[in-house]
Order: sequence, then structure tokens, then C-alpha cells
Amino acid sequence: MLACVTMKTLHHAKCFQRLTIFGSVRALHKDNRRATPQNFSNYESMKQDFKLEIPEYFNFAKDVLDQWTNMEKAGKKPSNPAFWWINGKGEEVRWSFEELGSLSRKFANILSEACSLQRGDRVILILPRVPEWWLANVACLRTGTVLIPGTTQLTQKDILYRLQSSKANCIITNDVLAPAVDAIAPKCENLHSKLIVSENSREGWGNLKEMMKGASDSHTCVKTKHNEIMAMFFTSGTSGYPKMTAHTHSSYGLGLSVNGRFWLDLTPSDVMWNTSDTGWAKSAWSSVFSPWIQGACVFAHHLPRFEPTSVLQTLSKYPITVFCSAATVYRMLVQNDMASYKFKSLKHCVSAGEPITPDVTEKWRNKTGLDIYEGYGQTETVLICGNFKGMKIKPGSMGKPSPAFDVKTVDVNGNVLPPGQEGDIGIQVLPNRPFGLFAHYVDDPSKTASTLRGNFYITGDRGYMDEDGYFWFVARSDDIILSSGYRIGPFEVENALNEHPSVAESAVVSSPDPIRGEVVKAFIVLNPDYKSHDQEQLIKEIQEHVKKSTAPYKYPRKVEFIQELPKTISGKTKRNELRKKEWKTI
Repeated sequence: MLACVTMKTLHHAKCFQRLTIFGSVRALHKDNRRATPQNFSNYESMKQDFKLEIPEYFNFAKDVLDQWTNMEKAGKKPSNPAFWWINGKGEEVRWSFEELGSLSRKFANILSEACSLQRGDRVILILPRVPEWWLANVACLRTGTVLIPGTTQLTQKDILYRLQSSKANCIITNDVLAPAVDAIAPKCENLHSKLIVSENSREGWGNLKEMMKGASDSHTCVKTKHNEIMAMFFTSGTSGYPKMTAHTHSSYGLGLSVNGRFWLDLTPSDVMWNTSDTGWAKSAWSSVFSPWIQGACVFAHHLPRFEPTSVLQTLSKYPITVFCSAATVYRMLVQNDMASYKFKSLKHCVSAGEPITPDVTEKWRNKTGLDIYEGYGQTETVLICGNFKGMKIKPGSMGKPSPAFDVKTVDVNGNVLPPGQEGDIGIQVLPNRPFGLFAHYVDDPSKTASTLRGNFYITGDRGYMDEDGYFWFVARSDDIILSSGYRIGPFEVENALNEHPSVAESAVVSSPDPIRGEVVKAFIVLNPDYKSHDQEQLIKEIQEHVKKSTAPYKYPRKVEFIQELPKTISGKTKRNELRKKEWKTI
């Protein structure tokens, strides 16, 4: 293997060597759009051979990124950039690993010197897809400060909650959100440093662009223990305040090697584009750690707003080989006329964040010749289950367990259930806790403890495993509808509803019923062409459609048309809010 031969010549490269076993030289350069894995032979060998030792000390910036710089300098890495950024204005940024290192060390000096941040201090980062977002990620690694990403869609109230609950010492944002920060900063006693990414100066803020010009690129990376807290992510819950999920330097920095090497199947010759919002853990997954673990190029397109045609043009124009996006994005892309686009470089497509429906995957395959490999995971984990190259894809399935975890469906007592029987999806954590799992919920030991049942971490999702070892998502545990003894998950009903031409969006929840205990109720946002139709007749048509599309007992006995669905900042439907409304508890 190329990595095994060359890594031995590098100093302090043991961790890096374990992370970068990426196949032969021939495999790096062949033009192959078929589903042939680059980094493993088949699923069985992948599961059997995977082993990752956790060193006492580990820092992703030093032990991975800086080692790719060494490979680059030695001419032992393809000429791909480490980072490639574009926007809609024709601007473009390309950095090698060496340039990424130099710039991130400058940023690290700003954090340590100008901002007087100490190891363990907390930094909230709220930026759109601009290059400084990636530099901030690496700078925090180098200084041992704890990164806390946030989406740019946060309101003033959201930012206040995050600053106060995290006790953040520093915030990095832009012109758009700086006024909101200034308005609530007096209420945040821990906040003492503010950095702005802007062409203009602002009173009380350090201007990052100006500070970078005078900063030194000489910086010694802190020596972090593998189990030190590296980052915190606020989860987008459907009820209550968001939780702070803490990850260590190893849980993501090493753990996401599973994603990069196996699910994304990346090599240093690949160009990876992930469309996730910078505020979510999925960006850490697929825009930072997974691709850079494998030495691949991180591609980013700063779109002010989502435009399907811009995405298709970018996939066609640039040499993107691996594309990762949410099911909603694929759904919007396949609705466009894609005949004029040629994706000559694209060879691997993946999806995560929400279940993807079989009709979307079929349309994508028909239009591109490529499958979509769905993956399943959480903010608290790395990849839990996935469809991997070389595997048979069962439409609608989350695939099989990743090498990182022993995944089972369990009952209320933590007992493992047989194939075909629905239960709670769990990850075995006793006697040995896997390294790709979060450390804890910050300042919430009871919530952390509540995730454990017997020998398992309980994900909060329900599903089942079939006879072939494939996992199937049913619903979040609190979304299950019990009607006349039947257990009904909303996803399958929503899937059937969304196939009807009148339905733009839908959400399914339980509703009280004097005979059945509870029944299925559908909240539907109509497509514009159907808003003038007779609603009673349309309800009957939709109900009959669902009866034909799925088991008849699952059809919505109640239907309500609404203007829009309540959603979290990340775009997830707040079924809990709709359900409470039905049960008159709000």
C-alpha cells in the first residue's frame, strides 16, 4: 500500500499512518464511475479488518493536517488542493495543505495572543461558507480551544442562549450578526473577545482580515490528550432547548476516519463537496475531518441561498468526485431538467441527515447513472449505519452497521431483538465504549445517563434489522403512533403523501380518537396549483392514494391543510409541536 510505504519515513506519523491506508497507486488514478471501492475489498473484510488504536495524545492539526503538508512537500501526494472555495461572484480560493497550515497558524496566534484565549476556552463560530470558517476550525485545534459552531440563521435570542449556556469566551461572526451580538453581549459575563470577518472595522471587534495580515505563522500546536474536549455542538431538538453535545479530539478527529475511508471512500485524488450548513455537526463530518483524514480536497460553494440550477452547474463545471447532501436537496435536484448537465468527474453520491425515499434515488440514478449511498448517524456519533460501495443497495434502507459500532435493535429492557422485530436502535457501549461516540451532554449528567440502557447507548430512533443485516428506520421514538394496536411510523406515511401531486410538504402525527386511542393525522402544505381545489374532495383523493401506496391502516384519518410546517433552524419538522396541538397540551 502506498500509505504504508511512505508514512514510515515521516516523524511522529503513527496515528496518521493508521488513518491513511488508501489503496494502490493504480486505484488513485483510474477513471472508475462504477461502485468499486477504492479503500476496501468488500463489506465483510471492512468490518473484520478495521481496527484503530487510540494514542494518549492526539491533535488533528498536528497529527493529520501537518503530516499531509509533509507528504505534499515530498511530492508523495496528488496535486489536488486541500481546500477549494468558490462563490457566485466569480471569486475563487485554493489552498494547499502547506498554505492551510500557514494561515491557520496565523489565526491560532490571533486567538492565543490578541484574544488571550487559553487552552480549554470556548469559541463560538457563526459564519456562512467562507474560507475563514475552515481556518477557525483548524486554529481552534492548534490552540486547544473548544469550537462551538452555530448556523447563521440564529436569532439574537438563540445567540444569547448559546453564549450564556456555553460560557463562551470568544465569538467569531460577520457584519450581519455582529449587531445582535453587541445587543446581548453585556448579559454574557464570560465573553471577552469578539472577532469579525468583514471588510469594515467595527468598534469593540477585532477585524480578522486585518489581523491576519500582521500575524506570525510561527505557532506550536498544543499537545492535547485524545480525550480532551475538542468541540461542542448544539443539537436541533424538536422540543425544549438545544443540548450541548461534547466531542473529544479522538471521537471526531480519529472516529470520522470511518466516514472518510469507508462510507465516502475518499483518496487524496478526490474532490469532496458537502452542502451542509456550517452550523451543524454534518459539516464537521464531511467538510473537515472525513475528507482531510484521507488527504482529499474539500470543495465549498458559498451560495447565498439554495438554487438547484447552481448546484447542478457546479457539479458539471468542477471536478467534484464525491457529493454529499441531504435528501431534500436531491429531491429538489431531480425535479429539474438535468439532460443538459454532464457530471464527468462525479463518481460517488451520499446522503445523510434525513431518510431518502426510493423514488428520489431511482430518479437520480436514471438521470446520472449513479446510486445514492445513504448513511445514518447523529451529532453524538460518527456513521452508525451506511450503504457502502460494493454492497447491494436496498431502497429505503440505512444499510449495515459501520465498522465503528456494534449496532442492534433492543427492547425496553436493553435486550437484543431478533431480525424483523422493531425496537430502539442502540450501540453497544459496554464493556468497551467505542471511540466514535460523544463524551457527554455538557452540564447535563442526567440527560447523558438517560441515553444508556443495559449495555447500549440508545439513539432515540426506532427501527429494525432484516434477515440480511440491513437496518430500516421507522421513526424517532416519540413520533411513533399507536392506533388500534398498530404501530405506525410517520416517515412511511409522509413518503406516501409526498408522492401525491398536490402535496408540497407533509407532517404526520398522532391525534386522539375515542375508539382507536389515537389515529394518524396529516398536516399538508399544498402545491400552489391545488390551493383552489375543493378541499373535501382533495382529502378523499389523498387518503385513497395513501391506502394504495402503503398498508391501508396507515392512511391519515384526519387531514389539515396549513400554510407552512413548523420547523427547527436546521429545517427539521417540529412534529412535537403539531402533536401537542392535537393533544391540547399547548
